[in-house]
Amino acid sequence: MENIIVSLVITLIVVLAISKIISEKRKGSTCIGCSESGQCSTAKPAQKAPYLDQKIEIKQVI
Repeated sequence: MENIIVSLVITLIVVLAISKIISEKRKGSTCIGCSESGQCSTAKPAQKAPYLDQKIEIKQVI
């Protein structure tokens, strides 16, 4: 009986953790449970690399 109770408690904790992660990801959070409250470097929006903005023009040489 004790094994069942312990396994139910562990299962409940895992289910609650997964539901928290899913709900925070739906809200758009990047850092779930971050101790810095979103002020860390990963919370900043990713910037494009400068080389991705360059356009390459191919010309045919005759």
